[in-house]
Amino acid sequence: MSEQLSFDPDDLIAAARQVDGLSDFGDNSHEEPLRRLLWSLEHEADLNDIGRSAMHQRVLDILATRLRVQAWLTRYPEIQDEVIAAPLVIIGLPRTGTTMLHRTIAADHRMYAPLWYEVRFPCPDLDWDFTAAGDRRIADAKAEMQFMVDANPDLLAIHPMDALGPDEDIMLLEQSFYSFNIQAFVNIPSFDAWIEAQDHTPGYEYLKLLLQFLQWQKKRSGQPGERWTLKAPHHLHYMDLVFKVFPDAKVVQSHRDPLETIPSLASLIAGVWCIYSDSADPKLVGAQWARKFARGMRHSMAVRKALGEAAFLDLWFKDLVDQPLTEIEKVYRFLNMDLTEEARAEMVQWQDFNRRELRPPHAYTLEQFGFTEEGLKQQFREYREAFIES
Repeated sequence: MSEQLSFDPDDLIAAARQVDGLSDFGDNSHEEPLRRLLWSLEHEADLNDIGRSAMHQRVLDILATRLRVQAWLTRYPEIQDEVIAAPLVIIGLPRTGTTMLHRTIAADHRMYAPLWYEVRFPCPDLDWDFTAAGDRRIADAKAEMQFMVDANPDLLAIHPMDALGPDEDIMLLEQSFYSFNIQAFVNIPSFDAWIEAQDHTPGYEYLKLLLQFLQWQKKRSGQPGERWTLKAPHHLHYMDLVFKVFPDAKVVQSHRDPLETIPSLASLIAGVWCIYSDSADPKLVGAQWARKFARGMRHSMAVRKALGEAAFLDLWFKDLVDQPLTEIEKVYRFLNMDLTEEARAEMVQWQDFNRRELRPPHAYTLEQFGFTEEGLKQQFREYREAFIES
């Protein structure tokens, strides 16, 4: 049955319009990346039956969401009046403690954070009643996450997965097709090369719009909040756009030796690729993602040099693991926020419930992904000299 699913862009656009009977996508900034993505999915990804079905549904979901978002904006134009004030943006190479830091800070009820089901499905049904019980997205997100874990139980050893927990806003960027997120599921080299060469401003502007929409949703459903705490290693590639779209952003960057982080990232992505393609190559994963993040790190270092250090706070992985609340105190001083006793208690409760030792161990080797210590040291030489060896 999955072989009959069409990756023709006109077919998918028509199918998306049938979901809710909507036709207005808003602007057309998504059209060219959509068409290039679909070509790569059809001709390069070597999808198995599961992969073909899942990627078809993923693209269909994004298109139907874009239509639905436009319908909500037409009904409630005040959504675009929501102010995203001085967001905290957590960055760093993957596997540097950004998830733990993000989720711990998000335990503070004063912080808005995008939840996994919200970044995967940022727009509710048109008849949503603003309650959790009436929100179909939650059940859909839980089912999709359970499918991934069932397909590869090792994922739980690599990354904590919670459909109701805070997660990366890269999936909000994916709603515009301006992100590297779908490359973490399948190998699509032509799309990857094309999207890297593009101006991602449309993606970051749509990210802001979706954050405004989510903030409006949270307020309507009775959730208080003062500012957003966001997190995505992906922002390393586009730090200039983070500040272009969110000029008052406050950026916290976590640091850890790429010799430890990049192989772990490759293990995670290889574990996902093998779900959707029977020809997933771990060494290709390693080469692709080490190159991408070496490039992204050089970019972010250049942006830091150009902007100055006032908007950045540096933390180190070992300190985050050994003394998380001490490091979080530094974050709150950086934000000029009071780390209240209530917030501290909320964070301690979250950490007690989400200890790393409650998950199975994560095992991998450099050789699995075609890495050598010397090769990674050379690839990340400037970064290691500035933040690891200094």
